[in-house]
Amino acid sequence: MLARIYSSAVLGIDSYVVEVEVDIASGLPSFSTVGLPDGAVKESRERVRAAIKNSGYHFPPEKITVNLAPADIKKEGAGFDLPISVGILAASGLIEKDRLGEYLLIGELSLDGRVKQTRGILPIALGAKRAKVKGVILPQSNATEAAVVDGIDVIPVSYLSEAVDFLNGEMEIKPVKVDIKSFFSKINRYPIDFSDVKGQELAKRALEIAAAGNHNVLMVGPPGSGKTMLAQRLPTILPPLTFDEALETTKIYSVSGLLDKPLMTIRPFRSPHHTISDAGLIGGGQVPKPGEVSLAHNGVLFLDELPEFRKNVLEMLRQPLEDGKVTIARASVTLTYPSRFLLVTALNPCPCGYLGDSAHQCRCTSTQIQRYRSKLSGPLLDRIDLHVDVPNVNYDDLAKDRSVETSEEIRNRVTAARKIQLERFKKNRGVFCNSQMGPRLIKKYCAVDRNCENLLRMAIDRLGFSARGYHRILKLARTIADIAGQKDIKEDHLAEAIQYRSLDRDYFSEF
Repeated sequence: MLARIYSSAVLGIDSYVVEVEVDIASGLPSFSTVGLPDGAVKESRERVRAAIKNSGYHFPPEKITVNLAPADIKKEGAGFDLPISVGILAASGLIEKDRLGEYLLIGELSLDGRVKQTRGILPIALGAKRAKVKGVILPQSNATEAAVVDGIDVIPVSYLSEAVDFLNGEMEIKPVKVDIKSFFSKINRYPIDFSDVKGQELAKRALEIAAAGNHNVLMVGPPGSGKTMLAQRLPTILPPLTFDEALETTKIYSVSGLLDKPLMTIRPFRSPHHTISDAGLIGGGQVPKPGEVSLAHNGVLFLDELPEFRKNVLEMLRQPLEDGKVTIARASVTLTYPSRFLLVTALNPCPCGYLGDSAHQCRCTSTQIQRYRSKLSGPLLDRIDLHVDVPNVNYDDLAKDRSVETSEEIRNRVTAARKIQLERFKKNRGVFCNSQMGPRLIKKYCAVDRNCENLLRMAIDRLGFSARGYHRILKLARTIADIAGQKDIKEDHLAEAIQYRSLDRDYFSEF
């Protein structure tokens, strides 16, 4: 007999429907799976056989053939255990076939018939909605994640027998529902706050500008000056995630197996170690998986001790920084992952960290300093908008108990500036903030008067900015004007923007 079940698999961060066909024919007992299954799918025959027997059902001692269509896409993971088991029981006449076409089935089985958690459930639930099926039958532990998607029935099961009884109409399982508003009611509740940072007013101002326009930041300062502390608090002043952003971010974490809650409601903060490989940062592997740049999507990617990263790894940041996505090509598949993040980097001015520090003596040689700085290429630095000096904090700033702005107060100004930008770019598809402006939009929205032109010409002649650096100064000035609520870019906005590029000369051009 033949039975047809519908399941789903993930390709990149999106899903596609997989048709699971099970045929039981007379012949020598065998169990074969076709349709480009990987090792985990091939091994499902042992899990399926044990799960069916231990659930109290008869496993047919006949020739069993399982086909996973479309046959030209490699099937991965253990999530096909449940649909294959249900297909065998349906082909054996133990499950009525009337309701099989109404649901997608997904789930890994243990040997005793328990349905175990499976990754990638959110993209599968979204795919089920696109496929216009009635619902999804999935593991109990994944139910809340899938229920984020409105418009489909999420049927949770803990054992294979529950799925069988539900499909036979012998058990009623109430679909899981969640209140999306309850997830977002806890938004912006961070355990850290900008009020924890004493001093460093210039650095705080720079991070506020970075958050308002989604500009990349490079912080330079001696050890212990607070660079990491500042970077960790940057997500607390970013605008709240929208529902669409939350869904997209959650999909990435779901397919990566890193999701620890049904919906990502706060912006991610990723801080990989400097020993990370290129595949770990950008994504890849034999089976391409998202890297840190994608896990930081809609959030912050913090690279501490920037020169300690391998140079080839850093150069791979160029594509995601420019395009907001990363494409991973393999012989069998080419996948594109979103990677629109705010890059924050930190480094010391020299290997020992104390060059230019009045309280400590630098013991590095000129050769050591030059070798240290040469790890950062000009093209990479051009893609970083703000260069910020973070000196050591003096005793007065540390000891004084004075009121400091909280993250909420800064975030309110950032959110107001972002609203201005959303209104400005509402007719420009794919552009949401000032950092994403191209030359055409810069010309339209960053026009300056004659006095500003003279200031800009003088600064470029003295500091030798590249064309990309020139454009980034204008985008920074536009963001500073937005924070101030000004329609036009003024001289003071432009002067402040220029000072955030002065480290090109101080640290990386001269010694």
